Amino acid sequence: MQTTTTSSGCSKSSCGSSAQQMAHLPDLIREKVHNHPCYSESAHHHYARMHVAVAPACNIQCHYCNRRYDCANESRPGVVSELLQPDQAVKKILAVASAIPQMTVVGIAGPGDPLANPERTISTFRALAEIAPDIKLCLSTNGLNLPQYVDEIFKLKVDHVTITINCIDPDVGAKIYPWIFWKNKRIRGKKAAEILIQQQQLGLEMLVERGVLVKVNSVMIPGVNDQHLQEVSKTVKAKGAFLHNVMPLIAEAEHGTFFGLMGQRSPSHEELQSLQDQCAGDMNMMRHCRQCRADAVGMLGEDRGAEFSLDKVADLEVNYAEVMEKRAKVHAEIEQKRNVAAVIPLQKITRIKRQTRPVLMAVASKGQSLINQHFGHAKEFLIYEGSSEGVRFVGIRKVAQYCEGSESCGETEFTLQTTLKTLQGCEVVLCSKIGFEPWSELEKAGIKPDNTHAFENIETAVADMYQKILESGLLIEQISEVA
Repeated sequence: MQTTTTSSGCSKSSCGSSAQQMAHLPDLIREKVHNHPCYSESAHHHYARMHVAVAPACNIQCHYCNRRYDCANESRPGVVSELLQPDQAVKKILAVASAIPQMTVVGIAGPGDPLANPERTISTFRALAEIAPDIKLCLSTNGLNLPQYVDEIFKLKVDHVTITINCIDPDVGAKIYPWIFWKNKRIRGKKAAEILIQQQQLGLEMLVERGVLVKVNSVMIPGVNDQHLQEVSKTVKAKGAFLHNVMPLIAEAEHGTFFGLMGQRSPSHEELQSLQDQCAGDMNMMRHCRQCRADAVGMLGEDRGAEFSLDKVADLEVNYAEVMEKRAKVHAEIEQKRNVAAVIPLQKITRIKRQTRPVLMAVASKGQSLINQHFGHAKEFLIYEGSSEGVRFVGIRKVAQYCEGSESCGETEFTLQTTLKTLQGCEVVLCSKIGFEPWSELEKAGIKPDNTHAFENIETAVADMYQKILESGLLIEQISEVA
């Protein structure tokens, strides 16, 4: 019987392990993204990021945005609890770097647009580059003012820039952006979209010419730009963008956005994955985005910002030379673990004459590429797909935490039922532990809970579970083994 491992080649760029997806990249790009949790799916299991909120003003209005301050329980772009001056931001960064040495990246992403607040943004980056040269600098912008600041960005060694590009067609843009503020004038409608698109594309080209790594974010808005984003993906790839992040619209009415109040729906998990897969034929896709707050701190999927409020760091003195030495040791330990994990062989999957249907599996993980979280403690699940072609990561699904403590598991049936709806389409849940009640409810919903792979490598466990499903006969009608 012939066999193949999941590390074999795959015809689609969206297939295979996270390591495979990076293997084809030039060495220079792989080096830049190696420990960047937002640009590398593999790195986000091990490294943390930090956003500093020094940019309050914005020069465009988006129908999906409402920048609320002091809303600590919301996790979405544009939301912050504290606005910072550049000196306050640097002080907070040093405190975080000391307490969370696995933090590798500091980004400015709002709550407005960094380049609508150029003095505050540039002052922060300049001071940080001098004091903490080991920290990567990132910028996230709508792109309207980008061309005029590209050279300054390059001089500051900000070598990771994200541009939010939701369209390349002004007619589509007019449905997303009611106005822009351009050359001291408020411009509306299609004309506003034309200017924004032109500036975004010019900025992208200029950054790529200077060797700056560019990620493009796009918000998927059903009925508005969902049928258009494949064209966006092709265009930005042709112009040199490294990564495309298609994100779902956040449109709850309580957030007070135009789309939310008008009843514009968000895409389903299936719609989002389908569009990401369609775009994946054109360029690398980012699927691990958490749509973070503009003051997020910690690993992706967690927010420790409250631990580092200004009142808590105001009197803190940091010897950064000592901190940098500590950080280097922690990073070396992380890389040692990653190197060990990289040589762990994935479970073999039996080759078949024709492709069987893929199986989605939800994974509870606290990081390090391991199945190391209790089902009831999860605030999100990593979604992996096992198939005859191998294992691939396909996205994130956020949930409310089911268990708040050892005595309270199962207190709220509503939370569990909501989680089950969120996991719709998944056939397996992999976790380190799980209680009797959620186990029973998962089975009733047609989802197999499994804790036998606790603390194992995620991709290896997914491959093993898929093999077991094949061998169980559950897919027997689609299976014909090669002799």
